[in-house]
Amino acid sequence: MNRILAIAQNTFRETVRDKILYNLILFALVMIASSLALGQLTLGNEDKVILDLGLGAISIFGLLIAIFIGIGLVYKELEKRTVYALLAKPVRRHELILGKYLGLLLTLAVNVAVMTVGLALALAYTGRAPAGAYLRLLPAVGLIFLALALATALALLFSTFSTPALSALFTFFIWVIGHFNADLARVGKGSAVGEALGRTLYYVIPNFSNFNLIDGRAVLQTAGYARPIEGWAVAGAGAYAVIYIALLLAIAIVIFSRRDFK
Repeated sequence: MNRILAIAQNTFRETVRDKILYNLILFALVMIASSLALGQLTLGNEDKVILDLGLGAISIFGLLIAIFIGIGLVYKELEKRTVYALLAKPVRRHELILGKYLGLLLTLAVNVAVMTVGLALALAYTGRAPAGAYLRLLPAVGLIFLALALATALALLFSTFSTPALSALFTFFIWVIGHFNADLARVGKGSAVGEALGRTLYYVIPNFSNFNLIDGRAVLQTAGYARPIEGWAVAGAGAYAVIYIALLLAIAIVIFSRRDFK
């Protein structure tokens, strides 16, 4: 466990040196200004526009971080041949994979936290959001982080056997398809083969729509807003993410363990 944590710490330091965190701080400030400007164009829905724009931006920019850093976690070690020095030490291959993944998760957590603070400041500036909205913002951001953690596991899996360009494409396409996963179950109706293929893809491709449970209306729920945040649905999405991530990491470890670096 100590070796895994050491690799995670080094991975986090590498991402910090790539200036990712500084770029996200700048993004948070731009997001505040743009969301406030767009919110003023609406009539009576300024707080909801700010929330929806902010949550969407956190998800998109977090995905970009997950993809462009995740695809290089393993490939960079192979290209620079530092993997030979690492594996020559008492470091097992599964420890390297898990350490890299945890390091990127820490990077994502810091970036998501920075963006969430920026979003909260934008809400505070308007002064129209109820006090409970700030607490209800946490489960919404938490679900986004779970989706990003799942996307990171996908990027890491593809990076164990593919090039960075293909890994990025694969991860992005699965992210997009996963948001319309429910439609896959209806693909090929009327054909036994088509229905079987559609259902197979439905269960194999991660369902990212599971994490779209909370929007700006739910965060700002008052007596006039419907659809409260359901704790059981959030817990179910969390369990789904943990199981799927564990499966993806297990596959990545198996593939990486069988690679020949000679």
